[in-house]
Amino acid sequence: MASTTTRPPERPAVRPETPPPAAAGRPRRDALLDNAKFLLITLVVVGHAIEPTTDSRIANAVYFWIYLFHMPAFVLISGYLSKSFDGSGRRIDKLLTTVAAPYLIFWCVYAVQAASSGRNLPDGPLEPLWLTWFLAALFVWRLTVPLWKRVRRPFAVAVALSLVGGLVATGEVLGMSRIISLLPFFVAGLLLEQRHFDLLRHTWVRVAGAALGVATMAVCYLYLEQASREWIYWRESLVDRDVDLLPVGIPGRVLFLVLAFALTAALLALTPRRTTRFTRLGALTMYVFLLHGLVIRVADQFGWYDAADRVLGTTGSFLLNTVLAVGLTFLLCAPWVRAATRWLVEPRLDGILRRDRDSAPPVLRLPRSG
Repeated sequence: MASTTTRPPERPAVRPETPPPAAAGRPRRDALLDNAKFLLITLVVVGHAIEPTTDSRIANAVYFWIYLFHMPAFVLISGYLSKSFDGSGRRIDKLLTTVAAPYLIFWCVYAVQAASSGRNLPDGPLEPLWLTWFLAALFVWRLTVPLWKRVRRPFAVAVALSLVGGLVATGEVLGMSRIISLLPFFVAGLLLEQRHFDLLRHTWVRVAGAALGVATMAVCYLYLEQASREWIYWRESLVDRDVDLLPVGIPGRVLFLVLAFALTAALLALTPRRTTRFTRLGALTMYVFLLHGLVIRVADQFGWYDAADRVLGTTGSFLLNTVLAVGLTFLLCAPWVRAATRWLVEPRLDGILRRDRDSAPPVLRLPRSG
């Protein structure tokens, strides 16, 4: 009698190139953006480190050139990485943990340092202190993401708000002038798609980007030595600065917006798209951003820049501090630095935040068999 036992069906062979389900569902990091973030955070550290040395013309030109685009570019990338913000409990929890809490912590840290060195302090935590303005702005920008997804022609609206923001006194609360002035870059990041990044692959775009970088650096060296830095700080409106709206104010604001967008595009076009030895460091920019200022402020407090100027002169001090700034960027990415400061940069708020249903990990429910 033939056996009636049926053999279980064979499982289809899995091709080697097919990723396992867990890996397939895990989003891959973009090497281009991580590389760009590391380059930008290096420019942030260099900019802050050489600011006390800008008595020399070359240092002032480099400083002005860096500030033409480095924070607008960071804001644009931040907007691109904020696309998924939907106002859910889980997203709000992350916003509070990664942005709001570090803002309050480092506001206090920099307030203590400023008080110990005799610097002026703002009236309270609602007024950003030095580099903490970016966290305050990022907090507000991310909260507005659902709004921009509903608005028609969001980029045009953001540009209009940025220009109008230059016409009114905005005050110091949350650094509102910077929030409004740099809004077009955040909204542009929200609107970016992969096809826009693909346009930057063309050789002519890279050549044009390199030429623009060289040309703007030459202009900074030759003509912008006496230009007000408030154009590139974006922290005061035209009214606060008492600048005539025409023929200087509005055209000047438009010019610096265009320059910042063009140089941001040039940076992204020239940034390597492949994984490099620096790519993984692009995920650690918040550590570098929040910690480097303390090192620079303390060094200045204890006379480092005065000593460097006496020994090396203004140009030599500029060159030395540029090199040290690059080294500091790498140092603050070190595992032991992150381990020692994680409680400050990435504080745990489990005892404060409540666990709602929409903030808990999703539960996979399998259909019942009939």
